[in-house]
Amino acid sequence: MTARLGIAPIAWSNDDLPELGGETTLETCLSQARAAGFTGIETGGKFPKDAAVLGPVLQAHDIRLCGGWYCGTLLEGDIAAEKDRIAAQMALFKAMGAPCIVYGEWSGTIQNIRTAPLATKTRLDEDQIAVYGRKLTAFGEWCSEQGMPIAYHHHMAAVIETEPELDLLMKHSGPGLPLLYDAGHMAFAGGDVMRVIDNHHARISHVHTKDVRRKVIDALDRSRESFLDAVLKGAFTVPGDGDLDFGAIVQRLAAYGYQGWFVVEAEQDPAVSPPDEMARIGHEELIRVMAAAGYEVIP
Repeated sequence: MTARLGIAPIAWSNDDLPELGGETTLETCLSQARAAGFTGIETGGKFPKDAAVLGPVLQAHDIRLCGGWYCGTLLEGDIAAEKDRIAAQMALFKAMGAPCIVYGEWSGTIQNIRTAPLATKTRLDEDQIAVYGRKLTAFGEWCSEQGMPIAYHHHMAAVIETEPELDLLMKHSGPGLPLLYDAGHMAFAGGDVMRVIDNHHARISHVHTKDVRRKVIDALDRSRESFLDAVLKGAFTVPGDGDLDFGAIVQRLAAYGYQGWFVVEAEQDPAVSPPDEMARIGHEELIRVMAAAGYEVIP
């Protein structure tokens, strides 16, 4: 089995918290990511949105585009409008040869609102998730037909956060909606990270390897503190520096035949957790556990 290793730029600069790495240049991010051993990177706010500009920048660092976030609005919007909204990003990602667009639901999310406690996140009932799942499936099928599939990102403080919410979304959507599996977000949400793989492995098309610091998560007052408060307190980190067993996680994905990108995505305060150091730790840990699971990492 083969796999590729990528990283997200959010460790260097956080688009939702500009005070975290706002001064860090794209050049620094790309050079340090590549020096750590990663061959792919997801997009961020500092990335050019013109393929003619972005292509040479990535080529100069011998790194390729391996995905990137898209702020979806299908919960409240309609499919026709969503097709128009995603068109520019789809064209860019196709030109860059990216494997997918990461669909994150922006309607109803509080992940970017510092004053919104975690406990106040939007809750959907099964009927609402069923309607949402049908829309996502139709949209996902259309994206695949255009040559650029999406991967749905379950996410803390968003409408699909918990394991039961994800189970319902998978129940009420079809294979036309691939899944981004993020162990860190699922652990933060109180889910069973292994059971999610067992239940939904057939839909997993992209993997974020985000680790967590359980002491930080367990100490949060979710009635008062927000997702961004948790980030600032150090809830997330890279594999090899947190409390999740990525050896077991990667073994389980390998057992189901997952082949694709493993992307380190761990937002932290770069002044506390230097991104270049964190990138090296994450890469070394993934190389170790992936070798043990029988993966050949494509250089």
